[in-house]
Amino acid sequence: MADVELHQLRYFVTVAERRHFTRAARDLRIAQPSVSRAIRVLEEELGTPLFHRMKGNIALTAAGEVLLPWARRVLADVDGASLEVRELADLRRGRLAVGATPSLTTTVLPPALTRFHQSFPAIDLVLHEAGSRDLVLELEQGVLDIALVILPLRHEMLETTPLLREELVVAVPQTHPFAARKTVSIGDLRGAPLVMFRDGYDLRAATLAACRRAGFEPSFALEGAEMDGVLRLTAAGLGVAVVPSLVIDPGGALRAVRLVEPITRTIGFANRRDRRLSRAGREFVDAVRGLLRGRDWLRSRPPGLQVLAD
Repeated sequence: MADVELHQLRYFVTVAERRHFTRAARDLRIAQPSVSRAIRVLEEELGTPLFHRMKGNIALTAAGEVLLPWARRVLADVDGASLEVRELADLRRGRLAVGATPSLTTTVLPPALTRFHQSFPAIDLVLHEAGSRDLVLELEQGVLDIALVILPLRHEMLETTPLLREELVVAVPQTHPFAARKTVSIGDLRGAPLVMFRDGYDLRAATLAACRRAGFEPSFALEGAEMDGVLRLTAAGLGVAVVPSLVIDPGGALRAVRLVEPITRTIGFANRRDRRLSRAGREFVDAVRGLLRGRDWLRSRPPGLQVLAD
């Protein structure tokens, strides 16, 4: 077997699968005599026929049946090794486009992207901040390689992997009456002016749905803001806001008051099913997971946060 060459194994597997020399040659994009010659040389080296040659068709001999799974494993290992080597080279150059919702670009992403950049400084990073609906569209269009979105996400083109589960909390200034309470109910928000996100935010839809289930339409102190604006306006005393627990800095100007009946959401990775995630993309996923598993980071986070299994 020392003299067997990879191209011979590749020709052999293709002929065995196609059961025809001419069709195999067409798939391999080489001349049919070259395929026949390579198979004859292989048979001579092994000292046994691999095919029964019949008019208009061929079949594997017993020796061919033994060789076929072995040859497939060898070719798969070689192809896998080649891919790994190419991807290692790719980490010395390239580009990774990442998308994330606003609550994550202000919390999880900065330290995770810093960790990634320190390990792979030659990879150009592009960050798109948007709501989940917009991120899904950018994944469809191929603008993004991977995104952190709100799950569940039912989309035949995308595959998803859960990352963490968090509670929505009521953010209030330290001087607000709610700040002295451990919990509030959604019903307590009746008549409490809300600082509300712009249309298209999952958080806006979740807050409105919860209020309506409780039997009331919320009142707005202001609507149409982005995440940073909502937090700053709430801290300034304009109203209260329902936000992810992640965005509340435990030592900051806002207090996170948990809901009696928790509203939770799951955050996960999303990428195209028809495109194998690049090595850079997989390293980014590992950087995010590594950050979330760190004790120091988790200790600084609010209650109600659950990191999900890999």
